Amino acid sequence: MKFLVVDDSLTMRRIVCNALKEIGFSDYIEAADGAQAIEKMDGEPVDFVITDWNMPNMNGLELSKTIRSHPKWGHLPILMVTTRGMKEDVMAAMQARVNNYIVKPFTPEVLREKIDLILKTV
Repeated sequence: MKFLVVDDSLTMRRIVCNALKEIGFSDYIEAADGAQAIEKMDGEPVDFVITDWNMPNMNGLELSKTIRSHPKWGHLPILMVTTRGMKEDVMAAMQARVNNYIVKPFTPEVLREKIDLILKTV
């Protein structure tokens, strides 16, 4: 399973990628924003998207909506990992049809639980 990790913070991408490795997933690519994520997805297939919300160029909410409206990618699991924990933010993400939501900071165990939960339902 290939993951696409999208975050404008290199440090946060490292944290997510290291957490993925810790829970047994070592196949991933990275993007610094939603626009770069779309470019990467055009170039190589991915199976699961983990995205931040707050990013320049194309934020995670816009990325999620773009993925959902695309015939080739609309089925992809999307996990949003963000500092935005307000009820309105979670509701907006769910309306954009993200599969689940994690508020930073998080542990590798929480990441594993959310990924497993998503994979059981898609």
